Amino acid sequence: MNQQYPSVLLEKAVNEFAKLPGIGSKTAMRLVLYLLRQDVQAVESFGYSLITLKHEVKYCSVCHNLSDTDVCSICADAQRDHTVVCVVENIQDVMAIENTRQYKGVYHVLGGVISPMDGIGPSDLQIQSLVERVARGGILEVILALSPTMEGDTTNFYIYRKLEDTGVRITVIARGVAQNDELQYTDEVTLGRSIVNRIAFRGTM
Repeated sequence: MNQQYPSVLLEKAVNEFAKLPGIGSKTAMRLVLYLLRQDVQAVESFGYSLITLKHEVKYCSVCHNLSDTDVCSICADAQRDHTVVCVVENIQDVMAIENTRQYKGVYHVLGGVISPMDGIGPSDLQIQSLVERVARGGILEVILALSPTMEGDTTNFYIYRKLEDTGVRITVIARGVAQNDELQYTDEVTLGRSIVNRIAFRGTM
């Protein structure tokens, strides 16, 4: 039986919130009712922040991390080691690695991993831009820091084959990260040690 709403506007708001991942209709209702209890200024500020985010946030032209400017703060930082590039799946992984305070290089965000079952192939990811970035020179090491899943390992191997003849050192984070764990959910100490203790990638795991 469909829920009856006392207001069409309430129903529309609940339906929009329910489209968010992990948000069911009951949670959506609680969120909408919470916002209704707030003053107009607070709700307008909330809405404006989302609209501004969508219209103004950018992807770094170098590493594809989220940024407020054309080049993100990490890529623009002269104190970072730009000869070392850490390849990650998503923006959350950049944040997780930065929280370890163990890594001083720069990043390359793929935007996912190769997953044929989900219809995601190499051309759907930022792999070619990584190859072109390495080809421009100045990079001595590429760290493959993808989650230790079947999809992550497949992507590691594909990137390795693309870069193996460039002369760049290719390493992979140590397996302190448990099999099938996502990087962003790994504790900071374990993740930091996995990066510090990285090993050469040989094409097989």
